[in-house]
Amino acid sequence: MKLSFFGADQCVTGSCHCLEVNGKRILVDCGLQQGRDEVSNEEFPFAANTIDAVLVTHAHIDHSGRIPMLIKQGFQGRILTTRLTADLLEIMLLDSAHIQESDAEWKNRKGERSGAPHVDPLYTIEDAQRVNEFMTTCEYGETVDLCEGVKVEFVDAGHLLGSASIIVDATEGGVTKRLVFSGDIGNVNQPIIRDPTLLTGADYVVMESTYGDRNHTEVWSYTDDLAKIIDETIARGGNVIIPSFAVGRTQELLYFIREIKDARMVKSNPDFPVYIDSPLAKKATTIFTGDLHGYLDEEVLELVQDGTHMFNFTNLRMTETSEESKALNMDPTPKVIISASGMCDAGRIRHHLKHNLWREECTVVFVGFQGEGTLGRSLLEGTKSVRLFGEEIAVHAQIVNFQGLSSHADRDHLLSWIQSFRSPKPQHVFVVHGDREVAPYFAKSVEALGFTTHAPQYTEVYDLIADAVVDRGYLPERKAKTAAGTRASAAYERLVAVGNLLMESIKRSKGRDNKSLARFADQLRQLLEKWEA
Repeated sequence: MKLSFFGADQCVTGSCHCLEVNGKRILVDCGLQQGRDEVSNEEFPFAANTIDAVLVTHAHIDHSGRIPMLIKQGFQGRILTTRLTADLLEIMLLDSAHIQESDAEWKNRKGERSGAPHVDPLYTIEDAQRVNEFMTTCEYGETVDLCEGVKVEFVDAGHLLGSASIIVDATEGGVTKRLVFSGDIGNVNQPIIRDPTLLTGADYVVMESTYGDRNHTEVWSYTDDLAKIIDETIARGGNVIIPSFAVGRTQELLYFIREIKDARMVKSNPDFPVYIDSPLAKKATTIFTGDLHGYLDEEVLELVQDGTHMFNFTNLRMTETSEESKALNMDPTPKVIISASGMCDAGRIRHHLKHNLWREECTVVFVGFQGEGTLGRSLLEGTKSVRLFGEEIAVHAQIVNFQGLSSHADRDHLLSWIQSFRSPKPQHVFVVHGDREVAPYFAKSVEALGFTTHAPQYTEVYDLIADAVVDRGYLPERKAKTAAGTRASAAYERLVAVGNLLMESIKRSKGRDNKSLARFADQLRQLLEKWEA
């Protein structure tokens, strides 16, 4: 019984862990990697057709975004997640596939002029559509027999609609171990979403540490602070630009803005226009108004049950086409524009930044975590200019970090979450999903509470029966950060990923006949000698 770490290991994105039990290989999450710590998204450090099942904690792309690629490369197993996560995945993965195809098309048009090699998308819309073929769903608290010796249960993680921590009871050779995969642990007292479920015991815990080195700024009233930002910006004739993840964060913002409008808190224009410039956000918002029993807190359920649309208010408009999106920046009326992506590395938000960053009367409000190497992090760190669509854009707009809206638990709440594990107390706690400077630091904080813990490295393998590391893995080479916060080439990490794939093939070859093994070794040696020459 082994646990391997294939993503979000001393970095924040690309969550992917693999449990091996009774000859089966089970992935927990399969996310896209982003930002400065990125390893190649183009290759898995394992063969896709050796994976038997995928458990998905929630729908955010850094936890789910490579599932279509897994299918493209030969996965034939089972995908299991909560009902509402499956609903969100259906639209989010299609949107991600559209971005993959569009990015590849843009690179190929550019490459034709320079003679660069043809680029294929990581996966296509057709690949994303196939995800439903493999999908089964469950509800919170339901025990599912996944395969021989493995039972799983999803419990509310309080991070996003349908998000879950996953309890896995695995039995091999008469030995049973309980593992808990935290997923992303939610903040407390959020609108819409319930607080995270506290669990009481496990043999092993894999937990996130995104905010493991800091607490959120104390915000007594989200609506007061947000209303003040909007009021001051609109009063001076500017736009409020809010980069936001289309699922979860956008709906929270709409919830707050409805309260602001109901109370007429923006004195400069109580009925200020609000635009949701994201077709994905529009689709996701419809899911937030469906059958939500068992997923939302009581206050919000009352809004749904009495017929009140929790996101409904005057002067709210949702754009569909790119032409409508472009027209927003031609309209001089001061407005609020909420657009994806949340870290500003893709999507329509980059166009809005191009047209508003240079205007000192405007405000850009960040309402979520900004990963190392992203454009959003660069703006928060005070860069004076950024390059967008081949043009250098001066940064004169006010940049606001509105931390009160984080959907992640902060340091104190993460520590409270792990302290609830007392019966049984975990043999080991693995700290993942935190920056390279954060995850090891938070691991020491957990250790100070009396737990045995460490922050695994990429491709590390841990024997759960022996309770010991059997392969320490490695830390990927860190990318250099450019002035605009963009990331460097991932070619080297792609090579490393292929090397890991080769090692997997070598391990699977054990027991084959000597003639085949000798031929395989000779072919590899010839390739290496040719390359070194």
